[in-house]
Amino acid sequence: MDLKTPQDTLTIDPIAMNVVNRVAAGSVLGGDLTFEGGLLVQGELSGHLRVNGRLIIWTGGSVRGRIQVFGDLYLFGRLGDPDADAHATSLECHGMAYVSKTGVSTGTLLARRLQLYEGADLQGPFKTLKLGATLPELQDALPGQT
Repeated sequence: MDLKTPQDTLTIDPIAMNVVNRVAAGSVLGGDLTFEGGLLVQGELSGHLRVNGRLIIWTGGSVRGRIQVFGDLYLFGRLGDPDADAHATSLECHGMAYVSKTGVSTGTLLARRLQLYEGADLQGPFKTLKLGATLPELQDALPGQT
């Protein structure tokens, strides 16, 4: 008896998703960088990164460093450096993190929600973010009140 279960399909269309920035295959980019409108990484990207929108790490692409994503993460390539400590790369995703069958994470992955597909490779630690963890704390009383 052959038991097969249907697999979810993860379809990516950067144009329809309004992802306006791209690091092309063969490109190497690093530094303290901010991307508005999402980012498609097909080359190598490293540093302190902030992505306001979706981050798509394509097959063959890699991202290392300290990364904040204010949107969803789609991991088809590599997050982290396989020869470095898991804490050398840290990605904080304030949306949903999707890790495909070709996705490999050797860094630390923090996300609100996590969706793994069969074959996904999480080698580094991962943790779910709680909603209240990123909200500022309100003062017990308004200024001028006692």
